[in-house]
Amino acid sequence: MVGTVSQATEQTSTEAMFSADEASRGLGIELVEHGEGTAVLRMIVTPAMVNGHRIAHGGFLFLLADTAFACACNSHGPVTVAAGADIVFVAPAREGDVLVARAEERARYGRSGIYDVSVRRGEELIAEFRGRSRSVRADGGEQGARGDGGSPGVRDDTARETPGTTTKESR
Repeated sequence: MVGTVSQATEQTSTEAMFSADEASRGLGIELVEHGEGTAVLRMIVTPAMVNGHRIAHGGFLFLLADTAFACACNSHGPVTVAAGADIVFVAPAREGDVLVARAEERARYGRSGIYDVSVRRGEELIAEFRGRSRSVRADGGEQGARGDGGSPGVRDDTARETPGTTTKESR
């Protein structure tokens, strides 16, 4: 089921997260539609978003794609954050361009996920973004498996015990 922000129903987790996102909404980003593992957002490139080359600053393109990623990966309910992301800029965007970011879930496993976001101006591809997500443990959990603070409430389960070694978790 695809939701829109104009529906007169109870707010979804995506809508609640987006309505609290002052950074994205302050830049005029709109949540167009969303569903489980998907989201579509729109942004108009303003004069304040162009760089010295008179093209959209890559940071704004990344922010649009990252916001679409956040909406898609938070659609399942638990608070989910970015574990990493990268972007490929394919074509420049310019002042006045209407950009649409479409996020789609590629895989979800355990508390992790992979999401792809395409940013387009009409049919023209502007950028491709890939985000890796991590759901926050419901109990707030430890700060990280390395014991270095990590991200609050996000546990790094990538480190595995080797037979005959002692780790923080096995003590």
